[in-house]
Amino acid sequence: MVFHSVCTTFAGKKIKVNTKDIHISDYNYELPDERIAKFPMAERDHSKLLVYQKGRVGEDVFYHLPQYLPQGALMVMNNTKVIQARLHFRKDDALGEPTGALIEVFLLEPYAPADYEQMFQQTHCCQWLCLIGNQKKWKENVVLRRKVTIQGREVTVSASRQGEVGTSQLVAIEWQPADGMQTTGAAISFAEILDAAGELPIPPYLNRETQESDKTTYQTVYSKIKGSVAAPTAGLHFTQRVLADIDAHGIEREELTLHVGAGTFRPVKSETIGDHPMHTEYIAVRRHTIERLIAHEGHAIAVGTTSVRTLESLYYMGLKVMEHPELTEEQLHVDQWEPYERTAGVSSVEALQALQEWMERRELTVLHSSTQIIIAPGYDYKIVKMLITNFHQPQSTLLLLVSAFVHGDWHQIYDYALAHDFRFLSYGDSSLLIP
Repeated sequence: MVFHSVCTTFAGKKIKVNTKDIHISDYNYELPDERIAKFPMAERDHSKLLVYQKGRVGEDVFYHLPQYLPQGALMVMNNTKVIQARLHFRKDDALGEPTGALIEVFLLEPYAPADYEQMFQQTHCCQWLCLIGNQKKWKENVVLRRKVTIQGREVTVSASRQGEVGTSQLVAIEWQPADGMQTTGAAISFAEILDAAGELPIPPYLNRETQESDKTTYQTVYSKIKGSVAAPTAGLHFTQRVLADIDAHGIEREELTLHVGAGTFRPVKSETIGDHPMHTEYIAVRRHTIERLIAHEGHAIAVGTTSVRTLESLYYMGLKVMEHPELTEEQLHVDQWEPYERTAGVSSVEALQALQEWMERRELTVLHSSTQIIIAPGYDYKIVKMLITNFHQPQSTLLLLVSAFVHGDWHQIYDYALAHDFRFLSYGDSSLLIP
């Protein structure tokens, strides 16, 4: 087994440590609450842009981004769409009126059916893995109900607990017209249930209620595929004007899908990152996108950390099929520490070509798999050469990813941003990182 090491500084001297032994406390900085952007800019592309290029830091506005990108490059962005994943119910009182404790059911991941597209097309019932707010007030034998109006009809939505699956709660959700007449009118899909009954899950650190405007501002202008419970926030700065300017600069654009899970907000509670369990997220990548990556010598500009995790995972999926051509899509899952436990003298183009050919043999136009990859100092980037990203929370896995990308120079970037009035986190400003 091979494990990468990273240089760190202790008592003024550089020492090498195993990646798993990295102390998360070394990736801390003071983030005053007033620097966290509670709301977005009135115009998305007028946010500030920090430009880090080969050790030098400067700033601009986001709509000038295309001027910093090389002509003929390939930009890859995540087209996932945030769903209204928060469902609120009230327990019935003794008379059957919903006046009791407020229970929140936070949808994490589809369980039955497990496929996102099939899930949103369900017309009667489904099961989700969930987090439950005020769980102590909801006994497993109690069915929660609420009524919503869809297509001019009153619909009863019910939720019942089905036990635990891992660290999540399994919840069955059913819905039918309040009059019980399923044959009246068109069938109601679960997508419609969420649109009518759900609430958009803005990040907890915003410390405010979701507003109607968030339904628009907390989605990228190119979002398409429903499934995320958090936005890929680096993409929130893009407008149709900026996208048109990127095209005019001769930069190709490709999209992939990684459904962002609630685990993206999970703090690192362990002292060293080796004890932090990384969450799994589901990806979908078109064969055409892999072909475009190959045409660009296996290199890309990534919009956001979710695009980074997907692109870098493709490399290791390529290695897998080179070694085991019989693997299924599900078996291509990239484990948390897999990239650090193996060495391979394989280029990104070779790995991507192997993955492309594997898809062709199976007549797959889209690859559906998952990744648990953690990218931290000591990681060797294979595909991503430039990164567009926001400013992340202290002691987070996203900050580790950034540090790995800029070879440990994250302090210079964040010190500059704090000293020059940059806005932080999901609705904050952006950065372009070119190591």
